[in-house]
Amino acid sequence: MKSLTRFFVFTLLAVTTVGLQLAHASDGGGDITYKSTVFSHDTHVDGAGFDCDSCHDGIFEMEAGAMTANSDFNMDAIYEGEFCGSCHDGATAFASDEDCTTCHIKDGGDVLYTEPVKSVIFSHQIHTADFGCESCHAGTFKMESLAAQKNDDFTMKSLYQGEYCGTCHDGDTAFASNTRCASCHIGVKGYNRLTEPKEAAHKKGH
Repeated sequence: MKSLTRFFVFTLLAVTTVGLQLAHASDGGGDITYKSTVFSHDTHVDGAGFDCDSCHDGIFEMEAGAMTANSDFNMDAIYEGEFCGSCHDGATAFASDEDCTTCHIKDGGDVLYTEPVKSVIFSHQIHTADFGCESCHAGTFKMESLAAQKNDDFTMKSLYQGEYCGTCHDGDTAFASNTRCASCHIGVKGYNRLTEPKEAAHKKGH
């Protein structure tokens, strides 16, 4: 009888311990990844001391994936004080246009513009060697892939007048936008090399 009692006691303790561990592991929500951005519940709950109801359900729905499906969830809205911007305003927490790599875990890679011309490349790696993300975002460029090419005035004329890339490529901060054209304009062959499957490019070369 004593053995049976011990068995039940140990089983109850084991189940309770595992249950508490699972509850502790899940009560913070874990990390959430939005494309190239990571949100850490641990940083905000354990680190900053916020409760769940600090953000849920007022600022964010308490449903996994809800924000990814929300087209209003973008950097412009955050800069205007919505979503993460409710706290990341420069007073409650660092401003949403500062310390970008705290949340954005990738540098954006190479951006291949196809409008208004087909083959212009921008390298985040080259530019972030000397500049922070906030140097261009959100003033000169929106933090949204290929957003600039949707604008009618994203042209070389605008660059020569100090807009877009011309903000820095003025001959002083960086080489002027009317020089060293091949640094960005890679031509049709360059475009094809980047976009065609390697096998097709290899066959075409023979």
